[in-house]
Formats: sequence, C-alpha cells, structure tokens
Amino acid sequence: MAGRIREEDVRRVRETARIAEIAEQHLQLRNAGGGNFKGLCPFHDEKSPSFQVSPAKNLWYCFGCGEGGDVLDFVMRLDHTTFSETVERLAQQYGIELRYEEGGYTPGRQQGRRTRLVEAHKIAAQWFTDQLGTPEAETARRFLADRGFEQEAAERFSLGYAPKGWENLVRFLRGKGFTPQEMLEGGLASEGRNGPMDRFRGRLIWPIRDITGDVIGFGARKLYDDDNGPKYLNTPETPIYKKSQVLYGLDLAKKEIAKSGRAVIVEGYTDVMACHLAGAGTAIATCGTSFGDEHIKVLRRLLMDSGEFRGEVIFTFDGDAAGQKAALRAFEEDQKFVTRTFVAVEPRGLDPCDLRLEHGDEAVLGLIDARVPLFEFAIKSRIEGHDLSTVEGRVAALDAAAPVIAGIKDQALRHTYAVRLDSMLGFLDEKFVVGRVAQVNRWQRERAARGGPGQVPHQSQGAPQHGQQAPPAQRPAGFRPDPRDSRQAVQREVLKLALQAPALVAPAFDHYEADEFTAPPYAAVRAAIAVAGGVSCEAAQTSNWVGEVRAAAPDDIVRHMVTELAVESMHRTADADRAYADGNLVRLRVFSAERRIADAKSRLLRIDPVREAEQYAQVWQELNTLETYKRALVDRGAEALYAPGT
Repeated sequence: MAGRIREEDVRRVRETARIAEIAEQHLQLRNAGGGNFKGLCPFHDEKSPSFQVSPAKNLWYCFGCGEGGDVLDFVMRLDHTTFSETVERLAQQYGIELRYEEGGYTPGRQQGRRTRLVEAHKIAAQWFTDQLGTPEAETARRFLADRGFEQEAAERFSLGYAPKGWENLVRFLRGKGFTPQEMLEGGLASEGRNGPMDRFRGRLIWPIRDITGDVIGFGARKLYDDDNGPKYLNTPETPIYKKSQVLYGLDLAKKEIAKSGRAVIVEGYTDVMACHLAGAGTAIATCGTSFGDEHIKVLRRLLMDSGEFRGEVIFTFDGDAAGQKAALRAFEEDQKFVTRTFVAVEPRGLDPCDLRLEHGDEAVLGLIDARVPLFEFAIKSRIEGHDLSTVEGRVAALDAAAPVIAGIKDQALRHTYAVRLDSMLGFLDEKFVVGRVAQVNRWQRERAARGGPGQVPHQSQGAPQHGQQAPPAQRPAGFRPDPRDSRQAVQREVLKLALQAPALVAPAFDHYEADEFTAPPYAAVRAAIAVAGGVSCEAAQTSNWVGEVRAAAPDDIVRHMVTELAVESMHRTADADRAYADGNLVRLRVFSAERRIADAKSRLLRIDPVREAEQYAQVWQELNTLETYKRALVDRGAEALYAPGT
C-alpha cells in the first residue's frame, strides 16, 4: 500500500505551485486591481468573469458559484484527481521530490492513477515518434509529404507511427513497468484472446494533449488497404480522455487565442497543422465528435468571452452539404458565446489542408479573413433552394428563415437581420417581415415557457473518503451577507483588511468582538481570526497568515468565506493604507454604537422608571456613555477607538 506523503512536502508543493500559473493554463486572466486577476470560472457557466485569483495569497475564489481554495483545491476540482494524485502531479511539474511516511518512495507503485496513465501516454508518444523514423514507416512519411508536411512539421506536432505488429507497444510499456490493466484502462491496448494487444497498428499517430500539454490520448489515421478499421481511430473514453472536453491543438494555440481574441475551429488534425504552418496559430479541432457545450466552455474561458469583450470564433467547414449541415449545427450553439461567431466556407469544397497544398499559405489565411457572420450564413442557407421569383417561393423562404432570426437573443441584432431579410427576399415591405419575425419569436418564447426543462436537483453527497476531494460547501439559507446593507459592507471591508493587510488594522481590530459583526458569516470569520491568534500575532506578519485563519475555521463553509474575503479586492482604486483602514474601523465602531444605542433606547421604553428606577438609571447611563462615545468617534475618528468605557 502506498505511503502517506509527508506533510512538509505537501506544504512545499502548496507554497511552490503558483495558482496564477496553474489557472492561466486553463483560462485567460485579466487585471482585477489590487494585485488580483479575474477570468471566467471553469466550474460553472457564466457570461461575465467572477473568478478571482490572488497571487499574493496563492488563493482563488469564484464570486459566482462560491468555489474557492488553494492551488491543490483548484487542480482537484478541475481534473477530478485525488489529493495524492494532485500533489504528485504538481510536484512533478515544479521539480519537487516527494517523500512518503511508509517505506520511502517507490517509483511506479505509489503514483496516483491519473499520474500513471499520463506517464504511460507520455512514454507511448515518444515511442510512436521514434517509430516514424523506421523503414516500416515509409508509407506514413509519404502520406505526410503528399499533403505538404515535411519532417520539420512532423516534429513540430510530435507525429508518430504505430507498427503493424500486435504487441509492439504492449511489450514496450510492460518493460517500462506498466501493467496490462493500466494499458487497457488508458486506451493504449485492447483486450485480445491472449491478453492485451496494441490498439493502434499500422497507422499514422497524432498525440492529443490536454490544455496543459500532457498527452492524454491519440488519433490514428489508416494507411494500408488491408486495414479494415475506420479511417480515423481515436482513443476511447478513459479516466484522462473525455472527447467532449478535448480540442486538438489547444495546448499550442491557447496563448495566441488569448492574445488575439480569435479562435479558428477546423475539422481535422491535418487542418490544424495546415493552419498553424500557414500562420493561423489559433486553429484547433475536435477529436472524433462534434463541437459542443463542453468545448464552448473551455474556449470561452480562454477568450475571456464576456459582455466586456468582443472577439471572434471562426468555424471552417467544407463547402459540401455535410459542411453546411455542420455549420448549421454550430449556429445552434452560437449564442452560448458572447463573442462574435463566423463561418469560413471554401466554395470548392477544399479543407484548409487541401487548400494549402494547392494554393499555398496565403490561401488559408485568405479563407479565414473571408469569414461571414454565422447568423448571415445560417439565414442564407435557409433561403437557398427557394424560388424567389415567385410570391409563393418568397413566402416559403421567409417561413424558413424567420425562425433563425427569431432565435437571435440580441433584440437589436434580431431587428437588423429581419430588415436585411426583407432586402434578401425582395418583399420591399420591411414592416411585414419584421412583424413576421416578431410573431415567430413570440411563439418560440411561449413554447419554451410551456415545455422548458426543469431544474435538476442536486444529489446529496456523503462525506469524502480519504484522499478524495470534498464536495463544495453548501451554505445554509440566510448565511449569505446582504450586499445592500451598508453596515455589513463595512464589516466585510474590515475583515478583508484583517486578512489581506493585518498590520494596517493592528492592534485595534483585536479589540472588536464577534458580536460587532452582525452577519453570521462575518462573525464566524472574526472568531477564526481570533483562534488563529489575532492580527497582532507573529503569524499575521507572514505570507501564510490566510492559511492559518483557514486552518482555524471550524468548517468548509467558514473556510470558503475566509478565502472569498482574502481574494476580493478592496473598495478603492489605490492600495489600502493606514488612513483607509482607520476610516473603516471607525465606521464599524460607529455602526456598532448606533446599534447599541437603539437597543438601549428600546430597553428604556420597556422599563418602568418609578418601579424599576435603579435599572432605568443604569440603562440611561449606558445610553449616555454610548452616545458620548459615538460623538467622539465622529469628531476624533481613530483617536477615540480606545476611549474608556468601550
């Protein structure tokens, strides 16, 4: 049984692995002020960025879905890995040698499941690449040359060759210490009558990498006539390969996509290669499946696809009927982007690979530049085939195109395309066409209201087993603070200061009691800070201060709130200083005094001044003291924070 990773090594991984670096492998981050960064959350679908990263605290938090934590939490939740697998993966990435409590480190035996499968694919990819240089691979090299890809291109994309034999790769991996079960589970082998056999045989191989660059699968092209398999054979669904989430070439294109705000979606591996070699470095492709919801989510995060940003997603399709059908499928997904979507269709039916081969790199770039808006393409596709020389044909074309325009969510864009449709059809009756589209839009909304899908309830989850990630914390009703309450806003700001800049609020903050924080989550965070030693303790002056408070939190719910407050920017453009901290501390005390004054007045009204004279006098004195203190706070500010009687 694998030993437990030593705590000091886990701590070293947690401190060395930078959340900003890891997050940027999956999404585009932009400056959010105060040293923080923001992007589209990878854990839920959103239109505007609410995911924030604090490099200084090495923490992340999403203000949309409430997920948050450190770098280990991020990787576990994103890749669904166990705690041990996550530590091992990051340790390998950052060159940290791990030690285990029981028996030391045994390579291959104590690695996590995902780590083992990724390592097997890495070794297999290099082996395939080596085979491409063998005499048997002449057919594969000729195939590439015939399509305009020389050795340099093959090396750039790490192409390989799978020999014809039944167990070449299986024997090689077995010699590297991998078990038959691991080969089968990773999709590198298939079950044969006498044990595992190579899944890929006699084929040209493309390694498929995830967004971080790890090889997680392969695409294999048939080369020989006696191969009865499909033209392209891909890795099946495995623990590390989910085709609905994988985009070929994304590891190479992600930086250029984020930089340029443009992504080009092509249909095959050779098309990705052709585009990149031609200078269109944002080309990517799906792997044996159509472009769908999960692909959109991945791409939106890289594009920072929100209401604040207008980039381009360009779909390239063959000009034949199948290509047009694929483009119309893309139209159905279009409005899940905020980014503008386009279609680039080669009229002669040439894909980017063939276009480059016949007409060169400039033709590929010209195809992409000649893109047309996807809405326009979809409308024209619906009109085609109708006889627009007759009234009947124009009406039929209107009925075919109206649902497309009616489905456009942007009202201004919908109206503009309705007006344009009138010009396309030659009605010369703009009001009639716009009205027809509006009528169809109304029908669509009514139908959706009657038969829209219901909410899928969340399934309850038990406590996680050792080594598994914990489920997201569920906040009880009423736990969330009220963002409209100015008093709670000040409480929030003071807690942010205590977590992010404790020296600015020390030692005054430590004299504030939990009951001064009227929102339950804020009171819980105040209590956790006290348990951690308060803002005046030595730990508060270290980079691990937030970690200490998170460790002192009684449960995941409070831990989430600590993370949220530690990552959120201050409510000011400039960096927080002592004056800003003092101002918030004073405001909090003023609000607290006002609340106690109101409480004292309420008690006075309930006391009989004759029969309960002594009690009445005590409360009256308390009220006078509180009002005097409040006036001092207003007049003298921070100087009055430690006035007698408070």
